[in-house]
Amino acid sequence: MEDQLKTTCLYPEHIALGAKMSPFAGFMMPIQYSSIVEEHNAVRHRCGVFDVSHMGEIFISGPDAEKFVNHIFCGDVSLLEPGQCVYGMMLYPDGGTVDDLLVYKEYVKDRFLLVVNAANTDKDFKWITENSGGFDVAAVNDSASWGQLAVQGPEAEEVLGNVLGMDLSGIGFYRFIDIQLDSRRAIVSRTGYTGEDGFEVYASVDATVALWKALLAAGVVPCGLGCRDTLRFEAGLPLYGDELTAEISPVAAGFSMFCKLDKPEFIGKEAVAAQKAEGTPRKLVGLELQDKAVPRAGYPVELEDGTQVGVVTTGYHSISLDKSICFALVDRGCGALGNTLFVRIRKKVFPATVVKKRFYQTNYKK
Repeated sequence: MEDQLKTTCLYPEHIALGAKMSPFAGFMMPIQYSSIVEEHNAVRHRCGVFDVSHMGEIFISGPDAEKFVNHIFCGDVSLLEPGQCVYGMMLYPDGGTVDDLLVYKEYVKDRFLLVVNAANTDKDFKWITENSGGFDVAAVNDSASWGQLAVQGPEAEEVLGNVLGMDLSGIGFYRFIDIQLDSRRAIVSRTGYTGEDGFEVYASVDATVALWKALLAAGVVPCGLGCRDTLRFEAGLPLYGDELTAEISPVAAGFSMFCKLDKPEFIGKEAVAAQKAEGTPRKLVGLELQDKAVPRAGYPVELEDGTQVGVVTTGYHSISLDKSICFALVDRGCGALGNTLFVRIRKKVFPATVVKKRFYQTNYKK
């Protein structure tokens, strides 16, 4: 099984650190090094670094690049300045989600970088090329040439700046700069997936390995995908495959604010507009259990009489909040804030209150 999986450029480093490895998105990835709790708290209170080199990097260039990206992306990239990026989704015509991603407007004219989920890179690239007819653009999947580190936590600006030998305080939220690492272009962006301030660094594979070693030498805690999930979940951020899928639209998931219906067109626009006007049969909600029992993905959500009205998509006993919480996709009529629903955990049911999906107060530097 392991022989059939891809590895990132940092795989030997993970093995040397004794990381617990597991398959994820077609890669053998580190789940944890010490413990999920220790790594989670390091990011919340100090600084942690994640290997996210499995993510996909797709470049779009050409005279029609902006028009084309706006065609396949629900956000409006015409509003971006060079050096700015934006979060959003690519959608199917029925409003279902192809993928959620970041779009970077490059400093080079008519060039964009799309950073996509690892498991979807090949599917996304196929979707992009299939929809490029009539546009004067070139699409290149350059994922294999890039490594990526996420340096996250309240000390990230200081620590990463010291390691890189530069002042990062001028990089705004969802902004990026180009720098040179290992005599090649690298990108430093003030983005992340944890709810904390932090940066993502895209660089050559050799520069990524060197930067990883330098960050660990500076005392940054190596973090696995286990705490990446607990951190993003507390901050109310979706994971493709759980909260967004081909069957779960941004409207159903509560992320329709990223769909810019005031721009002329994009794939899925009509479906999104109709869903916003009419509502969707199901909606994603936050649930807080009135007990310490832990809800897990796939557990049924019921009414008091036992009628199933939904399913848990992600659930944990929150490390930061010491509460059992979850996302759940439920029938629209059951999802009002303050409603009581019941989560079935094996043979027992536990009452839960519908709450806002952002469980944790995020600490982004605006």
